[in-house]
Amino acid sequence: MITGQTCFALTALLAGLVFSPLLSGVIFRVKARVAGRKGRPCLQLYYDLAKLMRKGLVLSDTATWFFPVGSAMVLASTLAALLLIPTGGVPAVFRFEGDFFFVAGLFALGRFGMIVAALDTGSPFEGMGSAREALFSAMAEPIFLLCMAVLAFQLQTFTLSGIARNIEFIIWAANWPFFLLMSIAMFLLTLTENTRIPVDDPTTHLELTMIHEAMILDHSGPELAFMEYAASLKLWAFGLLVSALALPFGGNGVFSPEGAVEDLSGAFLAFGGTLAGVFGMALLIGLIESILARLRLERIPLILSLATAFTALAGLTAWR
Repeated sequence: MITGQTCFALTALLAGLVFSPLLSGVIFRVKARVAGRKGRPCLQLYYDLAKLMRKGLVLSDTATWFFPVGSAMVLASTLAALLLIPTGGVPAVFRFEGDFFFVAGLFALGRFGMIVAALDTGSPFEGMGSAREALFSAMAEPIFLLCMAVLAFQLQTFTLSGIARNIEFIIWAANWPFFLLMSIAMFLLTLTENTRIPVDDPTTHLELTMIHEAMILDHSGPELAFMEYAASLKLWAFGLLVSALALPFGGNGVFSPEGAVEDLSGAFLAFGGTLAGVFGMALLIGLIESILARLRLERIPLILSLATAFTALAGLTAWR
């Protein structure tokens, strides 16, 4: 039997699958407006994905069977992670104790597929991008788990859906320094994990400075479409986490333990408010990329250090 909670969870998942490519369009449109240009259409990524799916695949002479498997692994692991991430007070499709560890593992699995597929081409530029991705991810993943652990102990729940459900307005207002610091830390992780400015410039064409784009230089056709779509889904997933922390649309009292909808207006508020928060994050990223430049590679760990510091300060404010 499909309950109201399951219907909302599936609707939230479908919204992510459909609207996630729109985030990059919003970001580029904001950057264009700030620069005084018209910019490309917000739906440009949809057109690009459709065009790539109609094209053929060009393989490097050194590529093996793992090259096409790697892009499928990236997309599959990102889709699986999205099944475990709630949309504000609307629970995820699947949830269990310690599911945020599994989400971190799925992101790591996708990163492994991307790195190995890049190395499989034999390109030195993709090798450099893979080394940088592995280095920064090795620093970012422990910080992500630290953020989740602090939130779990503060909110007395060890599921992502429970964490988002317990962030209600009254709780948020009483502990606003904690949630503000955690929101900033998660936003910095979002910029790092999605290789946005100031960590990386997704629009650059200089191979020596690229991270994510350098790793997909030899991808084409459907394989490149998988990579681009997976990147948009990952940005959507982190947007849900940031929005859940910054906007108190908790779901306590919205759904019954059996999954029935007890507060329909509250369910729509949690759903719609979180989606608005995700697109608000895209607007903020567009503004940041309009006024900042990419940092030098040796300075990128400073962003992760800031995320760690904000998480530690949040923990101190919670346990003072």
